[in-house]
Amino acid sequence: MTVGVLARRIVLDRSVHRFDRGRVLLGGSPMRLVRLSAAGARLLAGWVDGGPIGADEGSARLLRRLLDSGLVHPVAAPGSRSPDEVTLVVPVKDNPAGLARLLAATTEFAHRVIVDDGSADAVPTATIRHPRPLGPAAARNAGWRRATTEFVAFVDSDVVPRPGWLDSALALFDDPRVAAVAPRVTSPPGTAAPTRVAAYEASHSSLDMGADPAVVRPLSRVGYVPTAALIVRRAALAELGGFDERLRFGEDVDVVWRLTDAGHLVRYHPAAVVTHRPRATLGSWLRQRYDYGTSAAPLSRRHPGRLACARVSAWHALSWGALVVALGPARPDRAARGLRRAARSPVLRGSAVVVPALVATALPARRLRGRGVPTAAALAVGAGGHLAAGLALADAVRRTWWPVLMGTRLGRRLVLLSLLPCLVEALRGRRGPAWFAMRLADQAAYSLGVWAGCLRARTAAPLLPDLRVGTGARPGRAAPSTPLRASASRPRVDRPAQAAS
Repeated sequence: MTVGVLARRIVLDRSVHRFDRGRVLLGGSPMRLVRLSAAGARLLAGWVDGGPIGADEGSARLLRRLLDSGLVHPVAAPGSRSPDEVTLVVPVKDNPAGLARLLAATTEFAHRVIVDDGSADAVPTATIRHPRPLGPAAARNAGWRRATTEFVAFVDSDVVPRPGWLDSALALFDDPRVAAVAPRVTSPPGTAAPTRVAAYEASHSSLDMGADPAVVRPLSRVGYVPTAALIVRRAALAELGGFDERLRFGEDVDVVWRLTDAGHLVRYHPAAVVTHRPRATLGSWLRQRYDYGTSAAPLSRRHPGRLACARVSAWHALSWGALVVALGPARPDRAARGLRRAARSPVLRGSAVVVPALVATALPARRLRGRGVPTAAALAVGAGGHLAAGLALADAVRRTWWPVLMGTRLGRRLVLLSLLPCLVEALRGRRGPAWFAMRLADQAAYSLGVWAGCLRARTAAPLLPDLRVGTGARPGRAAPSTPLRASASRPRVDRPAQAAS
């Protein structure tokens, strides 16, 4: 194996900080600490500065480890592969105008499979037609199984790729471990959707994973990618048996997680961009969010432990819970009266808030400080983890727990407090009341879908938090309309990585 096959150039992940003359790396998602040898630190510094990446075995091992961990990302070098190696697969149902736009924007493909999934009016250009709708998973399976090329590009009919997206994404497959690459999915400018939906989608689309590249893995900043646009090695799909056709929603999350569980890498590559038209009406948009929520329960059965509504340490939960009680109403209801009576002293109430927060901040800081991270940076990680835990719990209240909390006065106060992060977000982005209302409607619709899915599947797994005895670090990203949630997880400490000296 030569390093040139893996990457010709690399960049550090934006979260990574280097200490101890570059020998200590802290960052990534989930956050981890990696110690390098002096030779490894010199190699990495040269690569990040744009220097050539050698082909010796030591360099190969180091780069492989850094790429797999998500601490560095490859810079795409377009031109290494041809569009003739890719089959375009388009599932379509009742969207002839969108299909026409997509086909006009993808003339580079010599191989196309159009799957008409039971449209009311048959699609004239369809390669495969289902007499009745079988769902997106079945349509995509029918399409990729017809292909004979090494790669398959799944693109939905309401998507329009921007020029250059395919060449840029294909370049990442020079790494043989990469099984799938996802471009960034943004809202198109000047969309015909109603103003409120379009404005909200432009800043908070459930399909847009952001501007930073990432290794896609569960419980990380980019925990999934949508199949609205996704390029996959056909052999990897065949290895899995394709998409799970029993899933009406969430089939994209499931296939990505199964790819990563099988040892493959899935990369999010925002340098490649496609645009996606949002739902045309507010009602259809809310229904989409509700449907996304219903996927949490069946996904939790297939992937146990990955759908907790919040993932925080017990110390964080204790501190934030004590703060809510301390800020509770002057006339508490029966549910909170006992707690307030047990902590009438301001000192006791303050201690109940401050002591767990200090412990949750100090423990990870001490752990990092002993491994080469400066005290100030270690404390910043600990404090950031505590804040992340609070945001994760607030997110769980808004997107999961609010229906049962509204029955008590303390619960209603908790729901009200959970709105503060959304309010701050609206104010910082200079967004108006309409955006704030859309944000709440988004999360409420998703929450109702989660509850409906749990009742249907008879499982409470997506409704329960994952409380751990460890300490918190920083959150993984949570998309507003997916089964993934923000989490605060403990920094992972790896052994020193060796490189040729």
